[in-house]
Amino acid sequence: MMPLQDAAARVAELRRQIELHNYHYYVLDDPLLPDSEYDRLLRELKALEDRYPALVTGDSPTQRVGAKPREGFAEVTHKLPMLSLDNAFDDRELIEFDRRTRERLGRATVIYAAEPKLDGLAISLRYEGGILIQAATRGDGQQGEDVTGNVRTIASVPLRLLGDDWPTPLEVRGEVYMTTRGFEQINGDAARRGEKGFANPRNAAAGSLRQLDPTITARRPLEFSCYGLGDVAGGDLAPTHSASLRRLGGWGFRVSRELAQVSGVEGCLAYFRAISEKRNRLPYEIDGVVFKVDDLAQQRQMGFVSRAPRWAIARKFPAHEEITRLLAIDLQVGRTGAVTPVARLEPVSIAGVTVTNATLHNEDEILRKDLRIGDSVIVRRAGDVIPQVMGVVLERRPACTQVFQMPNHCPECGSDLVKETDGAILRCSGGLYCPAQRKRSIRHFASRRGMDIEGLGDKIVEQLVDKGIVLTPADLFRVTRDALAALDRMGEKSANNLCQALERSKHTTLARFLYALGIREVGEATARALASHYPNLTDLQEADETELMRIPDVGPVVAEHIHAFFRQPHNLEVIESLRQSGIHWDSITGSKQERGRPLAGKTLVLTGTLSQPRETVKERLALLGARVTGTVSSKTDFLVAGEAAGSKLDKARVLGVTILDEQGLESLLAGNGDA
Repeated sequence: MMPLQDAAARVAELRRQIELHNYHYYVLDDPLLPDSEYDRLLRELKALEDRYPALVTGDSPTQRVGAKPREGFAEVTHKLPMLSLDNAFDDRELIEFDRRTRERLGRATVIYAAEPKLDGLAISLRYEGGILIQAATRGDGQQGEDVTGNVRTIASVPLRLLGDDWPTPLEVRGEVYMTTRGFEQINGDAARRGEKGFANPRNAAAGSLRQLDPTITARRPLEFSCYGLGDVAGGDLAPTHSASLRRLGGWGFRVSRELAQVSGVEGCLAYFRAISEKRNRLPYEIDGVVFKVDDLAQQRQMGFVSRAPRWAIARKFPAHEEITRLLAIDLQVGRTGAVTPVARLEPVSIAGVTVTNATLHNEDEILRKDLRIGDSVIVRRAGDVIPQVMGVVLERRPACTQVFQMPNHCPECGSDLVKETDGAILRCSGGLYCPAQRKRSIRHFASRRGMDIEGLGDKIVEQLVDKGIVLTPADLFRVTRDALAALDRMGEKSANNLCQALERSKHTTLARFLYALGIREVGEATARALASHYPNLTDLQEADETELMRIPDVGPVVAEHIHAFFRQPHNLEVIESLRQSGIHWDSITGSKQERGRPLAGKTLVLTGTLSQPRETVKERLALLGARVTGTVSSKTDFLVAGEAAGSKLDKARVLGVTILDEQGLESLLAGNGDA
């Protein structure tokens, strides 16, 4: 048995390593180890703590979960009040805020710190000796609730600070929130259990944090990002707010990657516009942008009003949710025949966009939410996601509402609707006989990630199908210039451009071609995997399900769909017709018995700006057998570094990964197998 002194030293070293890896994984999103190695370190630490219980401390990574359920939350009095922010709902109010700020400070221009306003729950974290000792909600600003046990389960909250130059005590304030993906995950899990989901990510985060049982909180995908300070020994960490946050980042806290310094109201307006455009691509919900006077001495000079600082303001976005009336429920037939109910709504403006339709997912969703035609409903719009009906305002339900009944026949072609084995999805059995499926199949075939036929929009496809000119994707390449020019919204020039686009699209890649065929469950990644494993299309067509399941990303359901697709004579006729029309790709000679591709088994990561599109590089590498990932690890064989390469390049150097410039990349793509 290991002596206690040696065990204590090993425990301390394991904790140091694990906290460092937690910081890189959960805060920087830049893991240093594969999951298996991280798990090994955690298991070793847990085993030592089980063997030597005296070494267990509250800040150990093993103690993030395990507290007993509590009867209630104790009150916490904030040493410094947790104040709210004043809001600006338009540019005029933001301009007025800047005017007041300049006048109070006697300056012509003010420098502001700017960052997105996370839509979550404000939390205060108190550290003594670098160790988390308390976490509290904002509450009424003066008193909050002690949620230490629950906050300890959040992996992006450091239990022990990195470094050794932090003050004690140190109170860090920030937002507990849930990412969009995490929100979709817990609501999806709830739906599968037949339970009611959360209305939005903020409610999900708040509800998860206020669980009396920390083990429940631990199962919820919560995150933490800091935005300021409370009680700090010794005063300011730095002269400015933004520099203070960067210092917190060095101690292990997540700081917004969008944090910026802007000059004057012109800088504020430009930043707000930039974040507004980027908002839909962020992995979390935001409800505005916060602007704070960056200079801390100037903040103190300006002071506070009763419940808010004079030196900060939140420029809010328009609301994401509104109430409107459900006028009707229609059915939409998708490319693969899936029939989806769609809510037709009384027009309502949500976040600056007029919404008239919203998805209802399936019949079970309508029944679960008890939606009836004529109801007042809550509609939510989040970014580019299709608007959703979140629920019914029951107190506004009129007496004349109608219960919706799902039909037995396709609304487009009259074919029977068949229920999937999981009981949730209805599909039209009409196949390409159904005009709705035909149109959507052709749109998918021509899409940017498919054959990329520029200029072949929805209206053109509808006309081509409705007039009987195009019945399958192969017919696109037989359409004459005169036939195109005769369509509505088309003329000689547009017809010429579309003919040229059709001709250009004939030179493609096998991965794009497979994706464009619209095989069920075959997305871009699976199409690339198939093209990498079967550079010869004939080999893929002849593969059985067992062989297909040997390919990464292909499970039994996907294998069944692929196998069934290539067993259909109609599909084979369309593929043959497409090949005869001139569609081709650069292929590697060989068959499924000849696997001599030079990059088989190699893993690459791309970073920085390359001279050609990344998708093109990925497809070329996949043809040579390579696997392209987004994370550098000890298993990475090559890192391809373009202009302005960042942290991935630094990490590759630390791990000893071979680094290639574009010349080295071209050597790989030439099929040499080494750089």
